[in-house]
Order: sequence, then structure tokens, then C-alpha cells
Amino acid sequence: MARALFGTDGVRGEANSFPMTAEIAMKLGAAVGRYFRRDKNEHRVVIGKDTRLSGYMLENALTAGFTSTGMNVFLLGPVPTPAVGYLTRSMRADVGVMISASHNHANDNGIKFFGPDGFKLSDEAETEIESIMNRGITLSRPENIGRAKRLDDALGRYVEYAKTTFPRQRRLDGLRIVLDCANGAAYRAAPTVLWELGAEVIPIGVSPNGRNINAECGSTSPHQAAQKVRETRADLGICLDGDADRLILLDETGKEADGDQIMGLIATRWAREGRLSGNALVATVMSNLGLERHLNGLDIGLERTNVGDRYVVERMRKNGHNLGGEQSGHIVMTDYGTTGDGLIAALQFMAAMVETGQKASDLTRVFTPVPQKLKNVRYTLGKDPLAEDCVQSAIAKGEKTLGTSGRLLIRKSGTEPLIRVMGEAEDQGLLDEVIGGISDTIAGVS
Repeated sequence: MARALFGTDGVRGEANSFPMTAEIAMKLGAAVGRYFRRDKNEHRVVIGKDTRLSGYMLENALTAGFTSTGMNVFLLGPVPTPAVGYLTRSMRADVGVMISASHNHANDNGIKFFGPDGFKLSDEAETEIESIMNRGITLSRPENIGRAKRLDDALGRYVEYAKTTFPRQRRLDGLRIVLDCANGAAYRAAPTVLWELGAEVIPIGVSPNGRNINAECGSTSPHQAAQKVRETRADLGICLDGDADRLILLDETGKEADGDQIMGLIATRWAREGRLSGNALVATVMSNLGLERHLNGLDIGLERTNVGDRYVVERMRKNGHNLGGEQSGHIVMTDYGTTGDGLIAALQFMAAMVETGQKASDLTRVFTPVPQKLKNVRYTLGKDPLAEDCVQSAIAKGEKTLGTSGRLLIRKSGTEPLIRVMGEAEDQGLLDEVIGGISDTIAGVS
């Protein structure tokens, strides 16, 4: 059965429009509740959210759906996505829910589901949930309707857990850190963790109003944090996204380091310490060729997957790896969590700073990247630009032009109506020409 609701990372769209309506959210909650509630024992759901205004609407609708099928709901309030994965397991819940559209603007929202093991649901589970919605949902008898309550200490539980992932007997004393929380889900948790570990924290993006999440701040817009790093002479800048499952780092000069550099550092250190399971890193087809060359030079493997942190995690679990992620800043460390965690990844980086005494600029230059260019081309919903003959011809021409000196990756975004045109080549001018030509052709039919 073709899936109408679920994309590469849950259900996502513009708030109050299909599929992100209260009606669909309620039906979705009921279907997920029916999928997991298969006996008369107590069944639990934990629901977290970021700071979007539409989160209130979707939270209440999901709660109604879950309780209608006999699930007891625990409302976590604004917490990072990885906190939901952690609390799902620690509270022995049957399912966890995060209401967030991650790095998207405030008018969008999304719903992600986690199974009882704290990992995101499989494609098969999501397909069956849609099937339950289509077949019709059997509601519980009046005496079996579930309850809902606020969990007041949810944030504190995650804060204390995050602190345990930092090396024992180590502190962040003496480090001045600019922390950009994107006016999102980590606006309370992240500053608390860093301050309690001893850092001097200069927070920005910690004043959410329901509409300013990811607005000129966070991992997708780190310029404000970079300026603050330079102004305050900070040692490091940490930029999280709206649900805090990804990060971009800034060194003491304000220069950015993406997920590839962070993964390269952690993989190198863990391999040296004998901690890198399977002696390999799992990354996506988007990761830079320079990262692959660096790892191979150290006899460390790189396994590539399709784009999407869920596919990274699936490969990690299948092959027994404990480190993976995406160039965009999702860093998954299954020794510590079940999904990307920007805060805990940042703590691993800061542990390297503390233990080596090196500056951020030294630790964020793990490898020399091959010139890479990514251009996003927006298209009209309902159209399929990649199916057009002229687009296919442009792609074929680009591949021929680059030859064996580079590579192209053209794909649809799984979360937005965008065609992502990415290429790598040693010759930056040639790369710009190829990416520009393909992008212009796609734009012409979009």
C-alpha cells in the first residue's frame, strides 16, 4: 500500500492544512494507539513538542486520539526530540511522540513516532498504522478510556541524563560558549546542562514566542551566533535546530564546522580508544568525499546510506555500529541515545577540547573537504520535475562533464517540496557551472 501520510521523518506539512490538521492528528493518535495496545495491561504514551504555536493544537488532538483507544498519555511539554526517545525507554512507554518540524519555519509542523525501544518506527510499522486508519479504528469502551497528565520533571530527567554522557571527573570550567537554541525545544535544557557542567554560557535563541523558531537563528542560520562568538571572544559556538536533534559548531573565529567534521573527529577519537564498534562510521550519500578519504587513511570504514537519519540508524543497528550521522548535523551515538542529539554531540566535542587542551579551530579541521555545492530548487506540489526529459538531459550532461573527477546527487527532499542538487568536484568553477545548469533547468519546469 502506498503511504499517503508518512515521509522520510514522520508526518510533516503546513499547520492546519492536510495532513497537519487536528482531525488527522486525532485519527493518527487513535491508529497508533490501536497498533500498540493489544492487551488489557496499562499502555503508556509520552508526547513532547517544540515551541511552535500549532504544537498546542496537535498535542491536544493526539491526546484525544490516544486516550480514545485506552492509552495513558504523559505530556512532556517543550523538550528536544532525543529526550522523547530517552524517556520512551526509561518510562517503559509503548510509544513516544515528538511534535516538531525540526529546522522548518514556524508555520510547518510534524509528528514523529518512537517505538518502545526509543527508536523511530520502521517503514513497515508506519504502513500498518496508515492501514489501520483506512480500515477504521475500534475505540475503547467508556470504562477503558485512557488518562492524560503533565509530567513535571520530564526536562529535569533529560538534563541529568545528558550530563552523565560527559566524561567523569571532567568539567567545562573556563570555557565561554555561545549557545543558539533556535528559539526551539532545547531553549531550557541546553543552557542548563552546559552551565551545570561549569561553562560560561552566552545564550541566544532562547525566547520562543510560538512563531520565531528557526527564524534567523539556529543551525540553519548560524550568522547571529558567529557574530556573538567574535564579539564575546568565546571559545566555541553551538547552534542547534528547532528540535535539537542536529547541530552546527562554530570555532573561536566564528567559522562553521558541519556534521562531517564533527563525525570525523569523534570517529577518529573513538577508533583510537577502541570504542568505535565495527571500526566504521555510518553516513549518507551527502557526506563529503574528503571525510571518506580521511577515514580510509586511518583504516576506518565509511558506510553510506540514503539521506535521512532513520536510514543511518537502521544501518547502524543492522551492522552493530555505534556512530553515524549526516552532514547536516544529525549525530547518532547509540551508546548514548536512539536518535540524533545535538547537545550530546556537542558535549563529545567539548570533551575533546577539555582533554586535549586544543582550540575549537584545531579540532574542527579534521579533513580537507572536496569542493561541494548544494542548491535547493523549490517546485510546485503535484509536479515531478525530475521526470522531465530536459532535466534528465541536463543531469546526463552534468555527469559527463564531471566524469570521474566528481559526482552528482539529485534527489527530492523528503520533508519539503524541494529538489536538492548536490555535486562534488576538485574544480570549483566546473562544479559551479554544472550545478547551476541543472538547477536552472529544474527551475524552468517547476
